[in-house]
Amino acid sequence: MYSIQEWLSAVAAGLFALHVLQKLFFPYFWKDVTFLWKIITYGIKLELCKLTSKVVTVVDTFVEQAQRIPDKAFLIYEGVVHTYRDIDERSNRVANVFLKQGTLKKGDCVVLLMNNEPDFVSVWFGLTKVGCTVAFLNTNIKSKSLLHCFNCCGAKTLVVGADLIECLEDILPSLREDNIDVWVMKRENGGCTQVQTLLDQIDFASDRPVPASLRAATSLKTPILYIFTSGTTGLPKAAVITHLQTLKAAAGFWAFGGREDDVVYVPLPLYHSAASMIGIGGTLQLGATCILKKKFSASKFWSDCRKYDVTIFQYIGELCRYLCNQPKAEGERAHKVRMGVGNGLRPDVWRDFHARFGEVRMCELYGSTEGNLCFMNHIGKLGVVGRSNFFYKLLFKYDLVKYDMVREEPVKDARGFCQRVKKGETGLLLSKVSATSPFFGYAGSKQLTERRLLRNVFSSGDAYFNTGDLMAEDKEDFICFKDRVGDTFRWKGENVATTEVTETLGLVGFIQEANVYGVEVPGHEGRAGMAAVIVRLGHEFDGKALFEHVVTDLPAYARPVFIRIQKTKH
Repeated sequence: MYSIQEWLSAVAAGLFALHVLQKLFFPYFWKDVTFLWKIITYGIKLELCKLTSKVVTVVDTFVEQAQRIPDKAFLIYEGVVHTYRDIDERSNRVANVFLKQGTLKKGDCVVLLMNNEPDFVSVWFGLTKVGCTVAFLNTNIKSKSLLHCFNCCGAKTLVVGADLIECLEDILPSLREDNIDVWVMKRENGGCTQVQTLLDQIDFASDRPVPASLRAATSLKTPILYIFTSGTTGLPKAAVITHLQTLKAAAGFWAFGGREDDVVYVPLPLYHSAASMIGIGGTLQLGATCILKKKFSASKFWSDCRKYDVTIFQYIGELCRYLCNQPKAEGERAHKVRMGVGNGLRPDVWRDFHARFGEVRMCELYGSTEGNLCFMNHIGKLGVVGRSNFFYKLLFKYDLVKYDMVREEPVKDARGFCQRVKKGETGLLLSKVSATSPFFGYAGSKQLTERRLLRNVFSSGDAYFNTGDLMAEDKEDFICFKDRVGDTFRWKGENVATTEVTETLGLVGFIQEANVYGVEVPGHEGRAGMAAVIVRLGHEFDGKALFEHVVTDLPAYARPVFIRIQKTKH
């Protein structure tokens, strides 16, 4: 017979042995379990929405937070505090202005063209309270693309920031011809009869809540936003964003361990899903505070973090490199930042950032605006975009398949089906389209939606979303981004459509033919644009004319950095 002490010693030894084995062979077990539990419980919450046909939307959550913590700072912009109550009441005023006008009804689409400022959020939420879908426009957009965007989402109303109205002067007559109402965020229009001013009407509008029934949603699949991405046709595509996507994005900070007492620094443009859906949505989901910046400033970043006691910041890879390239200063580690959430952080920059600014937990995300799959590096392992495991693969069906770089298509077997790569090999990432992982596509074009799908991938009748990204999954189930395929590349945090740039260059008189592609530049994230051009016979290359043309017709991030003059195609 063993004594109690001997039994306890044996149990303790056994537990210690299990602990050692777990650390050796399953080092991420408990972190995986904790993270997966969060994903599953949140997923169950969303499934209950389907069963009850009652969706608690992002704006519903904001209204609840405004009632629960009305005097807490929600947005701090240029030193001015805007509480949850302030933004709630101002968004009510916006809603009442449009209800009084009687020109908008539930389901209508309104285009929003504004830089980062508190009124971006107030107008967004106010229009949502009326029951409208809102289309976010990239502020770099040019006139030709702008008219196309209205056609995509069927919008008949535009709200534009006061600092951007000059960009529209050339096309205001066209907008009026198409019966598009233009509202500008200022108090007087200077005698211009083609636009209506919004701020003076907001000032005198009621701040009483509009009926909640106007924004009520019964399905997670109801569109609530349109966010424009680069299109392969040369024009932006309106990605359909539903309540399901906004709710998933708003849970991002929480899934990574965000708390109500966090202060979130958002220097990214709100017209992108990262800043709006994850940044603003994630802040209000926590009941936290957001430091909203009009633009990112590397020289002011750490002083802002110290001033506002920032604990979480959003980034793209370039942002962290800019910080590392700043001159060194005393007290660079004197901050409260504990977490960065973003994407595109290269391993070398990651190491430099940690060495210089301290062990801030960098939480990489992977996912496109319109995609149906997301990876999250909840472990914080350097250089990877996400982590998978057996259970994750049961919930989210994805595969890496062999890809022919020369033919620019997946490799097929004798039966015409795609071939999976082995562990550690690079392959094209495909995500299965299903009831739990739907793909909502693009507004106004079934053809563009269909182009993003691959059918009959592993069996007849199946459908997968083509991410267009080459990835690799190692033996520990960590996922690494390798490269982007197809006719887009990423530069300065934006997706560049080679077709758009090629077509624009083709309009230059002395250019016979142009081919645009992205090239890697040492010390920079993404790829810079290079245009290989053939000059027409009897013409000379005119750099000044070319420069003036691309500045006029292309946004800054899409302008070629390099020009390569060729005599023939080869």
